[in-house]
Amino acid sequence: MLSNSLVELDRAHLVHPVASYRGHERAGVRVLKSAKGATVTDATGHQMIDGFAGLWCVNAGYGHESIVEAAARQMRELPYATGYFSLGSEPAIRLAAELADRAPGDLNHVYFTLGGSDAIDSTIRFIRYYYHSLGKPAKDQFISLEQGYHGSSTVGAGLTALPIFHAGFGVPLDWQHKIPTHYAYRNPVGSDPQAIIAASVAALRAKVEEIGADRAAAFYVEPIQGSGGVLVPPPGWMKAMRDVCTELDILFVADEVITGFGRTGPLFACSDEDIVPDLMTTAKGLTSGYVPMGAVFLSERVYQTIADGAGSAAIGHGYTYSAHPVSAAVGLEVLRLYENGLLENGVKAGARLMAGLHKLAAHPLVGDVRGRGMLAAIELVVDKERKTPLPAAADPSRRIFDRAWDNGLVIRAFGNGVLGYAPPLCCTDAEIDAIIDRTRRTLDQTLEDPDVRAALA
Repeated sequence: MLSNSLVELDRAHLVHPVASYRGHERAGVRVLKSAKGATVTDATGHQMIDGFAGLWCVNAGYGHESIVEAAARQMRELPYATGYFSLGSEPAIRLAAELADRAPGDLNHVYFTLGGSDAIDSTIRFIRYYYHSLGKPAKDQFISLEQGYHGSSTVGAGLTALPIFHAGFGVPLDWQHKIPTHYAYRNPVGSDPQAIIAASVAALRAKVEEIGADRAAAFYVEPIQGSGGVLVPPPGWMKAMRDVCTELDILFVADEVITGFGRTGPLFACSDEDIVPDLMTTAKGLTSGYVPMGAVFLSERVYQTIADGAGSAAIGHGYTYSAHPVSAAVGLEVLRLYENGLLENGVKAGARLMAGLHKLAAHPLVGDVRGRGMLAAIELVVDKERKTPLPAAADPSRRIFDRAWDNGLVIRAFGNGVLGYAPPLCCTDAEIDAIIDRTRRTLDQTLEDPDVRAALA
């Protein structure tokens, strides 16, 4: 009765993110009840391995009592402190210092937000202020990658390059531009890494020339494109794009909201190629999803230019919950857990995950396996040679998700037949093996669907 009551209350009142409202009303909510480690349990008692860590965010895994205690202790002592009026709290100050100490290069200044979307919004405001401070207000055009994701706020959704976030919203805005993604599996130039890098470099140069070098402000990129289908650039791609930005005098912004905090192995994915961005955004794994928090990292050049440009005047950008002490206390404890074994376990588990997914490559429906660390995907096709996607009638975003759920596995099932994986870093060998086994079972069941069989024929 309780579960049925919740379904009806949800249907009547709770608006869900990125959902068909009518479709959700028909289907009803699945209520999650509890979680521990890498396992979540719904209100019916059905247990699943969370192969997607919530929304690629519960990097540390569920149920860490030390995180709960850090939050409770801070709530008892000082549940809120504003950052306005030059006020602050010890947890926020210490977290900013710890993060700056570990961030790439000279990203020494940290502005805290509530999550990834408002972190992206903050970068846009900081970048605009930066160029105004330099006496170059005309540099106001922003570039991102097709199939990239940079949040769903009004301006962030325009930098995002996924149609669902544009339709009906009047974005992208006229100062937001795109260049083709590196997507190796379906790149028009083929899969050769150097050809892909050369094509991307040429595309960025051409876009800056089209906009005008005196107008181009910044280039945004995820080290691995998450919501676009877990698209992994070839080695050297990030560095090449960073070098072009430096040469063309545009700011390089690394969006590490998904890739940060051990998701690809190191604390920050930029470390994989020794990239030092001008600005970097994080969220999700920053608090392992236990409480809301995001962050913008500013390089010395960007911070000092903004500070000098403002002089004694206040810089008019702020959030009520920026540097929230409870979120900061959680962030400090999560960081301690990462460095006391979770990052190391994530590297080991990630290698096992990638090896297991590669063993699925021979399955009739698997066209591509890609990923790095605990961030991976398989792309399903009905013709491997032609790379023909699953037919629309297969409805992979719903049918495969439901099937995996029934098999005891939570994954991200994209509408184009890509299955995304981002398990908690705490996963054991047995849990990784179960993810692979349950994926295989889900694929075998999908292979028997009449519309899939017809497309294979």
